[in-house]
Amino acid sequence: MPKVKTNKSAAKRFKVTGSGKILRRKHGRAHLLQKKSSARKRRLGEEAEVTGKDAKKVMRLLGKR
Repeated sequence: MPKVKTNKSAAKRFKVTGSGKILRRKHGRAHLLQKKSSARKRRLGEEAEVTGKDAKKVMRLLGKR
């Protein structure tokens, strides 16, 4: 069976941790930051975990499993 190619755009957007979790960036932190509170901007700066069916889809795009 041939190797599965990695989707390069997905590889730039997601990170797989050592324990196998997939991390993604939260949206809303790119622009229009003046009207958002400091607490909201801090919260948006954190990475979030991809879960459920989406995690399966992302893993496939990354060429894992």
